[in-house]
Amino acid sequence: MTMLRDLLTPFQSDFSDTQLGRERSHWFIFTLLAIVVPFTSSMSSNLLRSLQTLFGLNVNARRFYIFMASTHLTWDRLWPIAWNLIPSPLVDGRLMLALDDSINNKTGKRIFGCGFFFDHTAKVNQPTYPWAQNIVMLGLLKPIKGRWSCLPLASRFYHRQKDIDAGKINARRHGQVLPFQSKMAQAAEMILRIAAHFGDKPPLVVCDSWFGNNGLWKPLSASGQSIHLLSRLRINTALYAEPNDAAKTTKGRPRKYGDRCGSVRDLAESFRNWAQTFSVMLYGKQREVPAYDQVFMLKNLRCPVRVIWVFRKTQWVAFFTTDLTLSVTQIIECYGARWKIEAGFKEIKQEIGSARSQTRTADAVTNHLNFCLLATTLTWIYADRIEVDPKRRHIVKGRTSFAFSDVRRLIADEALSDHFLGLWPNLCQPLHKSFTKVLMRMVA
Repeated sequence: MTMLRDLLTPFQSDFSDTQLGRERSHWFIFTLLAIVVPFTSSMSSNLLRSLQTLFGLNVNARRFYIFMASTHLTWDRLWPIAWNLIPSPLVDGRLMLALDDSINNKTGKRIFGCGFFFDHTAKVNQPTYPWAQNIVMLGLLKPIKGRWSCLPLASRFYHRQKDIDAGKINARRHGQVLPFQSKMAQAAEMILRIAAHFGDKPPLVVCDSWFGNNGLWKPLSASGQSIHLLSRLRINTALYAEPNDAAKTTKGRPRKYGDRCGSVRDLAESFRNWAQTFSVMLYGKQREVPAYDQVFMLKNLRCPVRVIWVFRKTQWVAFFTTDLTLSVTQIIECYGARWKIEAGFKEIKQEIGSARSQTRTADAVTNHLNFCLLATTLTWIYADRIEVDPKRRHIVKGRTSFAFSDVRRLIADEALSDHFLGLWPNLCQPLHKSFTKVLMRMVA
C-alpha cells in the first residue's frame, strides 16, 4: 500500500457500505486527487475531465455534478479524519493555530455567501468593496522539512447581518435563512472544536490585530480550556501596570489594574534604548532582532499580557500574548510564522483554483471550498510524511526551500503511476501513458 493510499482510504470509512456509498467514496478520494494534480483549476467541469482523462474513471457527468452539490457529504465527520492524519501537530508542546479571513471575488448575483465586503488589499484600479465571498479560516502552523506551513483545519462563510435582514444576498441553505454569526463567534466556535478534538494540547491562536481583542478572547477564556492569544497591538492601546501588593492591603475592593503607563506608541520611544538583541529564525533566515518585553494589564482583555516591542531602524511593531510563559524569541518567531496563512490563501485561491469556481447553491459552494481546503491539507501532510525533502523545481533567488507546487507534482507522479492506479483495477482505466505525460508537461 502506498503512502498516498494510506492518506486517502481513511475517508472512505465515513461512507455507507452500499453500492452507492462505495461509488461515492471512490469519487470523493479521486476528486481530492484531481484537485491536487496540477492539471487545471478545480472547477467542477475540469475535475470531471481529470477523473475521466487522467484516472480513467467511468463517471456520468450529471451524477458527478449532483455529487459535488450533495447534501450528504458530512464534513463535520470528514475533517476530524484529516486532523488525525497530521503527524506531530505540536510545536514546542503547543498547538499553533493561525486565524484570518479572506475574500473571493465573484460576478454572479445569486452565489451563496456573496456580499459587498471591504478589501484592504484593493489596488487603485480595483473596487474597495467588491462583490465577493468572505471566508474565515483557521489553520495549523507547523514546520515541515525546515519551512513553516499552514494546514487548513476549518472555515466558515461570513454574512453581514444587515444583508441577511434585507434579503439582498443568497444566505439560504435547505430553504432556511442562516442565522447571523459574527466573525468572532465563528472563529471561537472553530477554535473550541479543534481544541476539544486534540484534548490536552494547549492551543496558541496567532492572529492579526483585528481578531486580537475581547470579542474573541471572552468566549475562549470562558470555555475553561487553556487557550491563549498571540496578536499585534494597535499603537493607541493603553497599557496599565499590574496592581502592586500595597494596593491589596487597603480597605475596599482590591484594584484590578495599576497605574496607567501610557499608550503603546508612547512607551515604544522610551523603551527603544532598553532593547536587547535576540537571534530568531524569521522568514527562513536567522536574524538579529532588537526587542524589549514587559508584562502589562490590558483593560479590553481584563488580564495580564506580555508585550514585546520589536524595533527596526526607523519603525517598530508591538505584539502581545496571554501566555506569559512564552519567551521573546518564541513570540517573534510564532508571529512571523502567521504570514503563512496569507500564503495559504494564495495556494487555495490561485494554485488550487478555488476562486475560479462557478458553483452557485449553498451546498455546492460549501462542498467545493471544503474539497479545496482538504486537498491543501493532505498535500502538506504528504510533504511532512515523505523522507526526502522535495526539490525546488523553479529556482528563486534567496529561496532554497521547496514550494507548494513541488509537493503537488510529487503527488501527481505517484497518483498517475502504474503502481498506484493498479491498486484500483475495477475503477481506473487511464488513457495511454504518453498522452498523460504530454498533458502534465503542458501545465508544468
